[in-house]
Order: sequence, then C-alpha cells, then structure tokens
Amino acid sequence: MTPYGSFTFFFILVILLAPTVILGLRGRRFHAYNMFVTVIALGIIFASSLQQAVALIGFTIWQVSLIKSYIHYRKKRNSDLVFYLAVVLSILPLAMSKLLPYFSTITFIGFLGISYLTFKGTQLVMETRDGLIKEDLPITRLLYFILFFPTISSGPIDRYRRFVKDLDAQISGEQYKLYLYEGINKIFRGFLYKYIIGYSINYYVISKLKFIAHSPLEHHLYYMYAYSLYLFFDFAGYSAFAIGVSYVMGIKSPENFNKPFISRNIKDFWNRWHMSLSFWFRDYVYMRFIFWMTKKKWIKNRNTLSNLGYILLFLLMGIWHGLEAQYIIYGLYHALLMVAYNAFERFNKKHKWWPQNKFTHALSVFMTFHFICFGFYIFSGQLFHKGV
Repeated sequence: MTPYGSFTFFFILVILLAPTVILGLRGRRFHAYNMFVTVIALGIIFASSLQQAVALIGFTIWQVSLIKSYIHYRKKRNSDLVFYLAVVLSILPLAMSKLLPYFSTITFIGFLGISYLTFKGTQLVMETRDGLIKEDLPITRLLYFILFFPTISSGPIDRYRRFVKDLDAQISGEQYKLYLYEGINKIFRGFLYKYIIGYSINYYVISKLKFIAHSPLEHHLYYMYAYSLYLFFDFAGYSAFAIGVSYVMGIKSPENFNKPFISRNIKDFWNRWHMSLSFWFRDYVYMRFIFWMTKKKWIKNRNTLSNLGYILLFLLMGIWHGLEAQYIIYGLYHALLMVAYNAFERFNKKHKWWPQNKFTHALSVFMTFHFICFGFYIFSGQLFHKGV
C-alpha cells in the first residue's frame, strides 16, 4: 500500500494513532507505542510485495550493522580509508538498486524508500566520523529513526540528533494540543495541495493539452508551466502529509518546501525546494568536497572550487533520479545556473550593476520562476518526446 495514496491508508492511520492522541492529550509518553505503530504500518505498506519486504529487512540489517560497527571502530581509530569504505558500503545497496535494472533483470535489491533510508544511514556514518556522534546508539532508537514510517517513501530527511531531541522531550498535554493542531492542519493542507489543486492541474490541464493547445509550441509551453505547478503541489502535498503525521506522533520532521516559486535567484530556490534533500546534498556532498579539496590544496581558487562543487552536487543529484538523459541534463542545467549566478554575484558585488529595490526583486522572482519551470520541463522528459 502506497503511503498517503488512498483514503484507506488515512483510515488505517486514524485507528493506529488514536491511542497516541489519547496518551498525548493526557501528557503521557507515547514513543514506545509509536515504535509499535511503525512496525505495523511498515507491515501494511509492504504487505503487497514480499520481495520489497525482504529487501527492506536485509537493507536494515546491513545498514544498522555497518553503523554500529563504524561507531565502535571510531572510538579507537580514525582511518580515512575505513571511513571511505564505510560510506561506500552504506551507499552500495542504493547504487545497486539504481544501476542494476539498466544492465540486468535483477530487481530484488530495491524497495520503496531505499533512497531516503540510505541518506539517513550515510549521514550517521559521516557524523560519527566528525565526532558529532560518540556514544553507541541504542538499537531501538536507531531502528526507529531509520524506519520512521511517516517519511519512509519520500522524506523529508531528518537528522538523528534533531530526531532524538524530540524523542527525549517531555510533552505536556497542553503542548501536545499544539502538536496535534499543527499536524492536523498540515494533513488538511496536504489534501488541498495533492488531491484538489494537484489533481485538478493534472486532470483538467495536463491530460487535456491536446484539446487546449493549438500548436506544438503552445503544447510545450502549457505543459512546462502546468507540470511545474503540478510537481510542486503533488510533492508538497505528500510532504505535508508526512510532516503532519510526524507531528501527531510527537516528532517535528523538518519542512520540505517554503514558497519555492517566489525565489529571487537559483540559490534561493534550492533553499526553498525539497529543502531536506538539498540541505543533505549541501552538507554531505558539497561542503565535504570543498573541505577535502581545500585540505589537499589541489585547487586554490575559491570560485573555481565552488563551481566544481556545484557541478558535482547537481550531477550526483541528477544521477540519483536515474541514468536517463533528462535527469542528467537536469542536474547539469542547475549546475550551470548556479555557476552563472556565482559569476553574476561576483560581478555585481564589484560593479553594483543590479540594485536592490522592489522592481529588481520582482523582476528577479519573475526570471527565476521561468528558469525553474524550464528545468522541470527538462526533468519531465517531455523535451525528448517526439510527435508532441
């Protein structure tokens, strides 16, 4: 059963989380029960596919064993080689699930949510290396963090230390009322975004473009803008569901969207769009690349180094979506935008060519919106379809 994909799923959630709500309103602790709910919910989600269920169990054993082993190792030693090996082994199941279908018929490795579970596991290895995680992690907390069911399929990607703070927080009945109110509000926003606005755009515009558009150019333009809006409302709706259910369970999962279509430049956009993913790539790919290259002193020019970091970051993000041409080109397109904006920032800082006022702000938002929409048009693959 797909999370948040049917009203049946929400009906099951109401039944499963009713005791959580009762305990929360009474100021009682409910995380032990929520761990039990997570097991039941995962069983329901993966009940229709034994292959995916087995893959999830195998992946979890692999990831937890790796994390626990590296934490134990890190207490005594700190070899670069062992760290790199641990990161590679953490990412290996995801890489195999992404790459093997292109070269063979093997599909038993992948399962719903493998990407986001991998991001969590790799994050723990990296933070252990940095000394942010020093103590051995209780197995129940580690499993609960990795397998937290509200965010399993598409995030948001939480951070372990932030997650644990919520687990340890003492929530009174009055405080839980605020959690519950916020959670229900987000869930209803999810229904508005995904099942009303997103559905309407898809049904009344995208699926009927052949009747609306009167030329190939109109078809491409209408599709570009409609798809961009649909993608936002569908994904933001899902995120609202995931975050809302998390709040009901006493966990404040991070926000994933912050009005991305009013971004004033491409950097601002990536601080607003799919934030948990973009921040993950920023912290664990871009920043580490910059630090590593600076330490090695292979590239001394900061601007060149920053631009190479952007190319690496967005190329990996594109490949993460898939090896199809549209995903790789989408990644390179955003890398190009970031490099170009970097150059523009340096030029404007020196020459003060672009003043800061209401008019230039509005124009920046207008221009950025169109660049973003064209990027989503590339991402959709429609650019590569013939006979449109």
